[in-house]
Amino acid sequence: MVTTNAVLRDIRGPVPLPPELLWLWVTVGAALGGLLMILIWNKWFRHAPLPPVVPPVPPHQRAKHRLAEALALLSQPKPFCIAVSDALRLYLEDRFDFRAPERTTEEFLVELQRADQLNAAQKDFLANFLSRCDVVKFAKHEPSEAELRSLHSAALGLVEETAYELPPPQSPTGTRQPAIR
Repeated sequence: MVTTNAVLRDIRGPVPLPPELLWLWVTVGAALGGLLMILIWNKWFRHAPLPPVVPPVPPHQRAKHRLAEALALLSQPKPFCIAVSDALRLYLEDRFDFRAPERTTEEFLVELQRADQLNAAQKDFLANFLSRCDVVKFAKHEPSEAELRSLHSAALGLVEETAYELPPPQSPTGTRQPAIR
């Protein structure tokens, strides 16, 4: 039986969580909130259009553009010859991997004679062209406008002549041989 002397106790209050577990719950909640934000971000912004890929400008087009810009300097022979020869040198570097811009004309012509990307006529043309430009740049020769236009059209002609790969040569049997580069 129940004794009457027993004292009834009141209900206990809430038990406080230890601080270690409180930080654990805050950390888990923040991680879940961050994960939820990442998922929402990916859902809404993942399908954004990518910027279009711009194809690189071919070397012959860049050279033609530089040569067209050089025509503005036609009344000034020395800057014109510098611009035309630099345009051609940069083209040769981009197109054939020659290190033309950072070499003197003599150094470049020595390298050019060992290369097989250009034929003998083109090599002779380059030697003549660069020496004509050097005379204007360093010997203070004042060519006429007709001579400057001739230099410009010669440079443009070489760019157009070498702009594209040549088709492989045909063998005597009629089958194509791989091009040597």
